[in-house]
Amino acid sequence: MKDHILSIFTIAFSLFILMNSIGNGPLFLSLMKGISKQRQKEIVIREMLIALAIIIIFFFIGQLLLKFLGITPDALQIAGGVILFLVSLKILFPPEKTEREIQELVKITEPFIVPLAMPLIAGPAVLTAVILYAKQEPFMIVSLAIIIAWALSLAVLWFSAHLSGFFTERGLTAIERLMGFILILIAIQMFLNGVGSFMKA
Repeated sequence: MKDHILSIFTIAFSLFILMNSIGNGPLFLSLMKGISKQRQKEIVIREMLIALAIIIIFFFIGQLLLKFLGITPDALQIAGGVILFLVSLKILFPPEKTEREIQELVKITEPFIVPLAMPLIAGPAVLTAVILYAKQEPFMIVSLAIIIAWALSLAVLWFSAHLSGFFTERGLTAIERLMGFILILIAIQMFLNGVGSFMKA
């Protein structure tokens, strides 16, 4: 029982980091600049529900896709570790956005699906991780972990406007970097597990 609870929270934590709601908070605010607070909350709920639907659909069809392609669990675990590692590097060392890119993002008066639900929340790394965990862990454990990670991300984005008053931009950046470092550790462990399992086989 304790092992199952630990697995749920471990998977939920890694998915929460991959959703990167803390790092995406300022971007959410900039995309919805000029929209009323009430409408912002409605948009956040709508986009998060769409993201959840995408993740769940991928959770169900992901394994069938892997079976059709003939991809082994070891290969998936190694690939997942590499992908998570690359994503974590982007979180630790995010590329600088040009002025033109920022202006293009701000032009969107009310985002719908893109870019909030996908790819900012239900991005490639999250979908890959969901497939990987679905192959390794029982259905119920991964399902609960997805719901927990999604609920935490929803809470962070819901209160992002209020959180911005407590944390400076530098403080939010520090939190994002810390999560990126933790994700690197998870990615390396995932990679080592895949290599170890392959060597035993």
